[in-house]
Amino acid sequence: MEQEFKALVATHHLLIYKVCRMYGATEADMQDLYQDILIQLWKAFPSFKGESKISTWIYRIALNTSITQFRKTKRRPMHESISDLMTETISNPESRQEEVEQLNKAIARLADIEKAVILLYLDEYSYKEMAEIIGTTESNIGFKINKIKNKLKETLKQ
Repeated sequence: MEQEFKALVATHHLLIYKVCRMYGATEADMQDLYQDILIQLWKAFPSFKGESKISTWIYRIALNTSITQFRKTKRRPMHESISDLMTETISNPESRQEEVEQLNKAIARLADIEKAVILLYLDEYSYKEMAEIIGTTESNIGFKINKIKNKLKETLKQ
């Protein structure tokens, strides 16, 4: 079981780091959060039944752990850059750096759950997968995404 877990972490470590970057204010916070997520994954690993994709299961645990830790510390996270999350979708990052920074600042103002939804949306998860990770319905995810898009548009207009 230990070898399976190590392989799982090795395969999905970037997904875990992505969540840590979204919720960790400093490098130390991100490392602490990464360790907390690994602990929660290890505890839950024996009960994983394969009813969902492994990445969906990891996202759910990582986001729940991050949000719980964030609420305990009651600190606002500072985001390094959403450009790391979006590099695959931007053809010329240098020419769009200012736009990415503005979007990063707008996302930083979102509520915890909204950050989680937009992170999953940017990773192109289906509404069904997002609903499973967040623990809500697909229609609620659709509503949240529209609400978040409108918030981001309004923030970016300012």
